[in-house]
Amino acid sequence: MAGAVTQSRADRPGTTAIVLAFAAIYLIWGSTYLAIRFAVETLPPFLMLFARFFTAGILMYAFLRWRGETRPTIREWAGGAVIGGLLLLGGTGAVGWAEQWIPSGLAALIVAIVPVWMVVLDWVGPEKRRPTVAVVVGLVLGLVGVGVLVGPVDLAGNGRMQFIGSAVVVFGTLSWATGSVYGKHLPHPSSPWMSAALQMTAGGVLLLLFGTLMGEWGRVDPAQMSARSLGALAYLVVFGSLIAFAAYVFLLRHEAPARVGSYAYVNPVVAVFLGWALAAEPVTSRTIAAAAIILTGVVLIVRHRAVERLPDEPKPSPIESEDELGLDSPVTPSATC
Repeated sequence: MAGAVTQSRADRPGTTAIVLAFAAIYLIWGSTYLAIRFAVETLPPFLMLFARFFTAGILMYAFLRWRGETRPTIREWAGGAVIGGLLLLGGTGAVGWAEQWIPSGLAALIVAIVPVWMVVLDWVGPEKRRPTVAVVVGLVLGLVGVGVLVGPVDLAGNGRMQFIGSAVVVFGTLSWATGSVYGKHLPHPSSPWMSAALQMTAGGVLLLLFGTLMGEWGRVDPAQMSARSLGALAYLVVFGSLIAFAAYVFLLRHEAPARVGSYAYVNPVVAVFLGWALAAEPVTSRTIAAAAIILTGVVLIVRHRAVERLPDEPKPSPIESEDELGLDSPVTPSATC
């Protein structure tokens, strides 16, 4: 299999470790959408996400420097700020703001179309990467699925805000895809860990600035912060931004990239289920139909782009081959929150 890792039996981790790592990227990243919804119940979205990513980024950076990682250059910090701005402010920030109005499961299903935008950007960008017929079919299915999911809507009252929230998440997916596709051309540390630390730290600062411009400090009231919101924030820092990312990098070193990339279509299913089970979010026949259409499209895109290689190209290492899934190594996983 292209991108698979050749390892000696002694070097390969045990089955339990692999299963736990997959459980982390499937369940933890799938649950972050609901955690964000709980967090923004009493915390302003952009300042909440600043606290999440800046805390996680500083902790990861300090740990890496303690372990002897090279100090990033100014150019690498600048590259991390651009990528962090696109992924964390433009992407996760859009989801955080929108989840004040829309169900977490709906947000997760819209986010699943990130690979669709990656195909479009690769196609029209400098690389002019023409998609195969299967990928084009996946692209069309993804867009049709979002249309089924979002509309028609009642633009009066809450229906109007739900429509706006959904549109903001669609914008966020484009921002995520832009950061993922073009981020590989920006200066970045060779270590995916340090790249993630820079993106989270710099992206956190941008979230702080944007939240300040949006007047969110006026909404910060410690007396009104619920235990559920604060617990959700702590969960996002420790599990969503640290443990799950560690599991992701671990899997990329030991498993085929196409298999690791399966989180892109497992996470939305987990998110919809958790939203229904823990927050009484509605799951209608239209939701199920849209989910089936979107996820079929994502499967086609991820699977076929993973094997779109020229015959004479060498098989990549796991970190190098992240780009074949639209997950370039200097960029944190795009289709996650």
